[in-house]
Amino acid sequence: MNYPHPSGLPLVDAMTPAVLVLAGPVTKGEVTGLCDDVRVLLEATGAGAVVCDVGGLGPPGLAAVDLLARLELAARRAGGRIRLRDPGPALHALLDLVGLRFEMEGQPQQREPAFGVEEAVEPGDPAV
Repeated sequence: MNYPHPSGLPLVDAMTPAVLVLAGPVTKGEVTGLCDDVRVLLEATGAGAVVCDVGGLGPPGLAAVDLLARLELAARRAGGRIRLRDPGPALHALLDLVGLRFEMEGQPQQREPAFGVEEAVEPGDPAV
């Protein structure tokens, strides 16, 4: 059977993440627009998370931390989260230093063993 191709935008399932590319140093004036972009992406895709590509964000600093915290707040208010793609080691360390925890793309989710890791039980171990 042949079905006609539906008109309009292609369907995107809820598992397909929306991507927001953050490039160059972001000024304070651009932060509000980026927060609006996060809300719009969450509403338009129906996804639970927006992937923020931070690889081109520039040198990490408190401005980057402030931006990411505001984007996460905007996403949570819209019922979602942000997930970071391609954070450099310096940005990752800075986020840890200030106590902000973000889900990173490509990392296993909580309670999920890393790929290729098998748990072994030794004879005589107490049952948990």
